[in-house]
Order: sequence, then C-alpha cells, then structure tokens
Amino acid sequence: MSYSWKSYFIVQADYQHWANEALFAALDHLNPDVLQTDQGLALNSIHHTLDHLLTVSRMGRARLRGEALELDAKVIHYPDWRELRSLLRRETRKLQSWLEAQPDETFEAKLQVLEGDGPRRSMWVRDVLVHVLTHFAHDRGQICAVATRLGAPCPDLAFETYKRRIDQLMHNVQRESPGLLGVTPGSGAVQAGG
Repeated sequence: MSYSWKSYFIVQADYQHWANEALFAALDHLNPDVLQTDQGLALNSIHHTLDHLLTVSRMGRARLRGEALELDAKVIHYPDWRELRSLLRRETRKLQSWLEAQPDETFEAKLQVLEGDGPRRSMWVRDVLVHVLTHFAHDRGQICAVATRLGAPCPDLAFETYKRRIDQLMHNVQRESPGLLGVTPGSGAVQAGG
C-alpha cells in the first residue's frame, strides 16, 4: 500500500498537535512568569517563540489558499498565555482539517506565493507544508532546551515516540472493538487523533 503525500501530511499535522501538547505539559512545571522573560532565544522568550509558531502556521495556511498574510514576527500577537495555547491547539487542528479536505492532486501542485509587496514566486504545496512543519520542530527544540535548563522535565518529542504511542492506541482500539475503525491494524489507512 502506498503512503500518499496527503496521508503523510495529515499524520504530520497530528504529530505537531501531539508534540505541542507534550511541550505544554513540560512548560506547566515552570513559573508562568519565566515564560515571558528573555531566555536568549531568537525571539527572546518562550512565550514569543510559541506566538511565532502560531504566526508561521497562519502564514503557511494563507499561502496554501493563495493569499498573502504578513505578520510581524517581532511582535507578540497574543500576550495572554492561555489564549495563545488555545489558539495554537486550534491552529494545528485547522491545518489538519484543511489537509483532510484536499484532494490528492493538491499535493502535486505548485502555488504562486505572494511575499508582501514583492513578486510572486512558485512553490510546491508540499514544500510550503514541509516548511511549516519543520519550523514547528525547530522552534520546539529551542524551547525544550531552555525549558529544561530552567528546570522543566525534558519531553520526548520524537516522531518515532508519537508513532509508537499512536500505533499502540490503534491496536488497543481495534482489539477492544473490532471493526470500529473500519480498517485493520497496520494498514496505514487510519488517521491519528490526539
């Protein structure tokens, strides 16, 4: 059975949600005030870096729709920590829902990407998605390094860990309720929820 671009990106979007939740759980061990302080990150604070993740995802989704969305990375758009966490959770699910709604051909297409007032340039849909998803991993890695230095537990955010946990969950569901998912374990046709 082949693993389509669409399936790949749906799983990757779910992984982003799972990894964000693991990161949030680790950050809950820190004094909330420290999330706002300059920790030497590219965007100074943990809060600003997570705000940036939301910005990158929104800009990526706008590109995928053929729209230009320019947001200033130097500005914290959501200063309330709880609101930011909630919006980031919803954003990863919006991306996943958008992916699920696309026909397979979408992932073989090129986009004309708008860059502010500059010229349009051509990008593969899959390259826009890879950029957004790897950007998440890059920024989460920076946050994890700082958070563990500050005393938070170091979460295991590895994709392989995610896959093992999801595969075990799917196996348990299939064993307890055969036919509930409409697929056989290991078929690769199941979308992971999180």
